[in-house]
Amino acid sequence: MSTTLNENLLLAIPLAPLVGSLIAGLAGKAVGRMNSHRVTILGVAISFVLSAMVFLQVMHGASFNGTIYEWMNVGSLKMEVGFLVDSLTAMMMVIVTFVSLMVHIYTIGYMAEDDGYERFFSYISLFTFSMLVLVMSNNFLQLFFGWEAVGLVSYLLIGFYYTRESAIYANMKAFIVNRVGDFGFLLGIGLLLAFAGSLNYGDVFAQGTKLAGMSFPGTDWGLLTVACICLFIGAMGKSAQFPLHVWLPDSMEGPTPISALIHAATMVTAGIFMVTRMSPLFELSDSALSFVTVIGAITALFMGFLGVVQNDIKRVVAYSTLSQLGYMTVALGVSAYPVAVFHLATHAFFKALLFLGAGSVIIGMHHDQDMRNMGGLRKYMPITWITSLIGSLALIGTPFFSGFYSKDSIIDAVKLSHLPGSGFAYFAVVASVFVTALYSFRMYFMVFHGEERFRGPKHPESPMGAEAAAHGHDDHGHGHDDHGHGHDDHGHAHEPHETPWVVWLPLVLLAIPSVVIGAIAVGPMLFGDFFQHGVVFDKVIYIAENHPALHEMAEEFHGWAAMGVHSVSGLPVWLALAGVVVSWFLYLKRTDLPGKIRQRFSGIYTLLDNKYYFDKINEVVFAKGAVVIGRGLWKEGDVAVIDGIVNGSARFVGWFAGVIRFLQSGYIYHYAFAMIIGMLGLLTLFVTLGGK
Repeated sequence: MSTTLNENLLLAIPLAPLVGSLIAGLAGKAVGRMNSHRVTILGVAISFVLSAMVFLQVMHGASFNGTIYEWMNVGSLKMEVGFLVDSLTAMMMVIVTFVSLMVHIYTIGYMAEDDGYERFFSYISLFTFSMLVLVMSNNFLQLFFGWEAVGLVSYLLIGFYYTRESAIYANMKAFIVNRVGDFGFLLGIGLLLAFAGSLNYGDVFAQGTKLAGMSFPGTDWGLLTVACICLFIGAMGKSAQFPLHVWLPDSMEGPTPISALIHAATMVTAGIFMVTRMSPLFELSDSALSFVTVIGAITALFMGFLGVVQNDIKRVVAYSTLSQLGYMTVALGVSAYPVAVFHLATHAFFKALLFLGAGSVIIGMHHDQDMRNMGGLRKYMPITWITSLIGSLALIGTPFFSGFYSKDSIIDAVKLSHLPGSGFAYFAVVASVFVTALYSFRMYFMVFHGEERFRGPKHPESPMGAEAAAHGHDDHGHGHDDHGHGHDDHGHAHEPHETPWVVWLPLVLLAIPSVVIGAIAVGPMLFGDFFQHGVVFDKVIYIAENHPALHEMAEEFHGWAAMGVHSVSGLPVWLALAGVVVSWFLYLKRTDLPGKIRQRFSGIYTLLDNKYYFDKINEVVFAKGAVVIGRGLWKEGDVAVIDGIVNGSARFVGWFAGVIRFLQSGYIYHYAFAMIIGMLGLLTLFVTLGGK
């Protein structure tokens, strides 16, 4: 088999979704709803099939690292479009296209009644194109283009229902917070460009040792440490790490399919992918790795706490995403890059499954998202029930499910690390096991078991509850939920029902890898040669010699079955079981206790319900601070200085013109008199000068 991948084949992978997006977006009304979804699904399906072919070729030794198009030369600096395809890229391509294909099929049923049907398909197909450009890039310029493109399309998707005030607020929040992270990301790229003189990954990585020996100008800080932290700040925004996590829960304002697309396998994992790709640089700075570890640990634990108090089914899954992204980030920080990517892969399947399962529940509940208005849905929605159970079991790390192998490996890698901050990180990821099981099965029990709460009036604290529901309006007075559909005039839900096959089929297809992919991939990805296929810049991504946690883990690995059996003697499995039991007791046996606990610890509940007041802090400190600074610059800079100069110049010209105007009378004898006076003055001057 050829060792070099076909360039045209690689080009077709991102271009196929782009063509579908353009047809649905520009000619959607002309070709119709059905053809719009057909052309976009066809584009993504082609991309998935080709990505799978590329993946198989890479596993047999093929690779690609080259320029596709040279855009501009500025001196010795080349700006180009190029692809880098190795095992890491090939895996990401398969995950992105498969999850996107499932979301496209699911959308046919979920958005069937929506007026923006063609526009939505155009957006999600364009998002797929942007993500593929990002993961396939071989240079920082193209990486940044893909990075910004997914941010732009996510802005459009989160604010899809642009007539709703909450959706507008959510997409602006996501856009602005990501710009904060992207500013750091751009600084990191700029530093590497300034001192390495190239935007190509290979050229920069080749100078890694030289960069590690340099200091940031004017300080004693390591140049590479500063650059890596700046790059990671970009990842903090895109992958929603503390404190740049605040945008992700509010992004649930978008339709459910984009929650699965953005928050499962694509946009939020872009930061994890980027740090993994930059591992030859990060590995040369222990300070940067410690920073990554601590940020990930804080996110994993404290964002999980917030999931316990959520009542919106989509927000519970959203906070779960934040916590799992924290796990991945911790793995990056302790140099367990293959483990982070492994969890990225398993998480993509079971988290997409949970989001789409939540969407199926929302459809079955006629677009009510409040779990307090659900209960007992197991017998009404059997397929959604069993697939959601599989997703929940995978999420909490149940032995032999996919999430178990990746989560348990992260915990082991952190335990074996000796980097500063790894002790706190180990506590955080272990404690998060219990918290994850608690909020996951709280959601599961409240939705699928227990009392059927959908037959009476809505819960009084529900966004569609009490008087708002009685008038058929949501909390913003628009009379629709995220799907644009209302409820009946009395605030009662209709009889729940299983969703159409186009909705439940993706759930079944995602449930299969949520069970088996961990057992299949744990050996080759963590302890085999999976990541040595293709372009290998530096073996540090695969064999972190300075942080040999994976070596020690490999000595104790005896296969997926033995790993599952051995886990029964470990703490994480029992903590997960404890979380499930506590959820069962509180939300099925003693349903009165959660309310009493809430009253008893009202201060803690208020803190969690207000999301640690981060939104308020951002609003009061940063947003109002920006307003004060902007107003000061306007008054002192624009009005006083700039307008002063401009208006002062205008006034001077006006005064001078007024003076000159007296000399322009229009009478000939005035001008003749002025000429005579002028001649006398000149003669006097010449005579005087001649005399000297």
